[in-house]
Amino acid sequence: MAECECLPKCPFFNDKMETLPAIANMYRRMFCKGDNSGCARYQIFTTLGRDKVPADLYPNMVERADELIRQYSH
Repeated sequence: MAECECLPKCPFFNDKMETLPAIANMYRRMFCKGDNSGCARYQIFTTLGRDKVPADLYPNMVERADELIRQYSH
């Protein structure tokens, strides 16, 4: 499986999750290894750009990502 192109510089994992390694590993397996299309952060990154990804957005917050994408698309 391919690794997400954003993972090496992802502020979520490099800043927010450094003190929670078990949870970070779970998220990496679910969202960063293989098909990352379900990652809320990746969805915003590919649709709106890196600068629009909120720092507090978790990979599983797809509904919030959809809302942000709709807001910026109008």
